[in-house]
Amino acid sequence: MSTAVRVFRSRRLVAPLALVLLSACGAATSTQPQRSPGSTAPVPATTAHPSSAATASTTSTSPVIETAPPAPGPVVGPGTQARYTVEPQPTPGTCHYRWVGADPLPDPSCTPGATNPGVTPDDLGATICASGWTATVRPPTSVTSPEKAGSAAAYGYTGPSATAEYDHLVPLELGGDPNDPANLWLEPNDRPGATSFANGKDGLENRLRTLVCAGRLPLAEAQRAIATDWAAALQHYGA
Repeated sequence: MSTAVRVFRSRRLVAPLALVLLSACGAATSTQPQRSPGSTAPVPATTAHPSSAATASTTSTSPVIETAPPAPGPVVGPGTQARYTVEPQPTPGTCHYRWVGADPLPDPSCTPGATNPGVTPDDLGATICASGWTATVRPPTSVTSPEKAGSAAAYGYTGPSATAEYDHLVPLELGGDPNDPANLWLEPNDRPGATSFANGKDGLENRLRTLVCAGRLPLAEAQRAIATDWAAALQHYGA
């Protein structure tokens, strides 16, 4: 066989082999990270999960809207005591009133409200729905008077003491704790020209007790409504 013929046949074998090698090389490199134009950092070839992409887009383009946390609602207090003692109040100046029109609301971080564990839905007839029961659990003024002064300092109240009530946020007649600082606050009178500490919350307390004792409103629901926003509860339930 001549030399020219051997060279020709060799070229015919080499050409397909080269195509196979090039194809294999291309397949291997296609799985490698690709670089975005003008970037030196590799971009993964795999596609991000749709939820991840949506989150990234929202994070980078949508403004963050901060909302006030909901009021925590009442906690469970120590309950009725055989002998009450003066309880320490929050640090002076650390509590701040919230106002809904003329209605003052307590600072939920200082006064979230507290319930009496001795009052349950099963014993309403012997507790809050029994006439005169609240007098049996109310702390004496020898305890509440210094506490009232401490609460005034905590809330920065400088008005007349005679028109500000040292108020049980969850009232005793709804199973509020008698002497837990979380349930007591100095409530300014919300009525112009007031000469006493009677205020709009008092009528709501009586209304909610009537509904609870009539079986028309769960005790826990009434307690939470008056503790989280008594002004809104007044609009909803009336007085």
